[in-house]
Amino acid sequence: EVQLAESGGGLVQAGGSLRLSCAASGLPWDNYAIGWFRQAPGKEREGVSCISSTDGTTYYEDSVKGRFTISSDNARNTVFLQMDSLKPEDTAVYYCAAQRPLYCSNTYYYAPPLTFWGQGTQVTVSS
Repeated sequence: EVQLAESGGGLVQAGGSLRLSCAASGLPWDNYAIGWFRQAPGKEREGVSCISSTDGTTYYEDSVKGRFTISSDNARNTVFLQMDSLKPEDTAVYYCAAQRPLYCSNTYYYAPPLTFWGQGTQVTVSS
């Protein structure tokens, strides 16, 4: 059974920081990409960041570049998203996702039909 266990969301003031974690188990692939999508009320889901276990390729959505940093501990199958200089527009439910590595490059991040999802964690940034 695939499990993506997320932690680290919460409420923070603008300019503050949060760190999200996603611990994966049971993935059906030797290599994979793990990242985060987010969805704010009334908006479409968007890919925020991902990292590939194959070669460490990372992706960042334009609005988070320079503020968010993704990293991984491959030995523990855990990925971290350090979010600094948070803005109210970062407020959303953040979902950890795992898929095959080809869907995560330095220019795009897609969620194909065969994507495993975490339960989601709320990130709220107050102004």
